[in-house]
Amino acid sequence: MELLNKLNWRYAAKAMNGEKVPQAKVDNIIEAISLAPTSSGLQPFEVYVITNQEVKEKIKPIAWNQSVVTDCSHLLVFAAWDTYTADRINKMFDLTNTIRGFKNEGWENYRQMLLGSYPQKEAEENFNHAAKQAYIALGNAMVAAAFEEVDSTPMEGFDATALDEILGLKEKGLKSCVMLTLGYRAADNDWLVKLKKVRKPKSDLITEIA
Repeated sequence: MELLNKLNWRYAAKAMNGEKVPQAKVDNIIEAISLAPTSSGLQPFEVYVITNQEVKEKIKPIAWNQSVVTDCSHLLVFAAWDTYTADRINKMFDLTNTIRGFKNEGWENYRQMLLGSYPQKEAEENFNHAAKQAYIALGNAMVAAAFEEVDSTPMEGFDATALDEILGLKEKGLKSCVMLTLGYRAADNDWLVKLKKVRKPKSDLITEIA
């Protein structure tokens, strides 16, 4: 299967060569992010696509000085909602009704159930839930990047508070949760590129219940 071959090809690039990824490929990766499934269809996150080199230079020191931050073509920052609010929930339900062109009683009942649940929870619990949805989209992005033969590196190694300040996320009700670099591997400078991919045996990974 072509997709599996490309997933075998991909790895978390530790060095990138600065070459720009064609916009058409980036657009496809972003579309895959948009198409990712999320709980209740709320898409409780935003993605910042950074190509500005000065901004990347500001981020590098608070990301363990990893070279891929500045040597990548595009740096994607996944920023989850800091909490669920009635306004945010209603906005997505209203959008659904507008696009579908009708209201559904069951769907409206579901809206009321969410409104009676999420906004009453602690903000940290809501953020953690929203961040999990962002990670689903992150997975879509990495698969799409592999399909486009674009290298990607998921990154949690950064100071989220500092990154939020650099991007002004707090004022927008967002908190960074994970980053993804897009670019092309610098094979001569990457210790990982020639090593075999290691995954535990399927017997240790999969349990079938028939």
